[in-house]
Amino acid sequence: MKVRKAVFPAAGFGTRFLPATKAMPKEMMPVVDKPLIQYAVEEAAAAGIEQMIIITGRNKRAIEDHFDRMPEIEQELLAKGKRELYEALQSATPNGVSFIFVRQSEQLGLGHAVLCARPVVGDEPFAVILADDLIDAQPGVTQQLVATYEKYNASVLAVQDVPRAETSRYGIVAATPIAPGIERISGMVEKPQPADAPSTLAVVGRYVLRPEILDELATTPRGSGGEIQLTDAIARRVARGQVLAQRFTGTRYDCGNKEGFLAANIALARKLGLLPGRRTSDPEEQE
Repeated sequence: MKVRKAVFPAAGFGTRFLPATKAMPKEMMPVVDKPLIQYAVEEAAAAGIEQMIIITGRNKRAIEDHFDRMPEIEQELLAKGKRELYEALQSATPNGVSFIFVRQSEQLGLGHAVLCARPVVGDEPFAVILADDLIDAQPGVTQQLVATYEKYNASVLAVQDVPRAETSRYGIVAATPIAPGIERISGMVEKPQPADAPSTLAVVGRYVLRPEILDELATTPRGSGGEIQLTDAIARRVARGQVLAQRFTGTRYDCGNKEGFLAANIALARKLGLLPGRRTSDPEEQE
């Protein structure tokens, strides 16, 4: 089946950015002139996603407002001949897509957030996109994963090598190459200590998943941190040979921390010609 739906978990508190996120969702923090969640939605739309399912919580109303139309401002911009600003405002809601907002009443982890989308996702394959991970890529990483899903009919996780000292921050996979950039996963561990990590291949914030993962999530007990971990549910599908890892092409900025957020702003500002200097292509330099 075609991948038509994407889930955007966006109910977290954003404590790393307090006090900025006291009244503003972290997903609405701007990189240059667009909020993080808009970069994620644009990436999904470019991959052919038609339905954006955003998982929200308390104090997240600004996200819904951002993706709503504002006819008064649109008319004023057109009346004043500010066509470029009008088109920038329109880009927040790409043509041909719809938005559904689902409330996560209790924060029980990424797996629980994805499970909240089950009534909307149904029995279709779907993408999961974490707005914290801003990935500058052409084509977009979601589009790369969708192409791999369509070829192999298997769940696909975006991965990249990380320093061994940082494995405790990620889900880490053990995998065997089957094609250039594509590996079949044989094992997964959530946030292992460096000495226990099966590799340094880390799962980052992009997934395309078969619908069966929702059945797994429904019966997955709480794991690391007392939360329902998405990687735990995915690991239960590994034995069936239905999970692949893809070394994506692109530059990732971990905007879940201040260093990565600042690096993303600088790099994209340079790309747009707003700052002098060259844009580095080394992800480690940018993070």
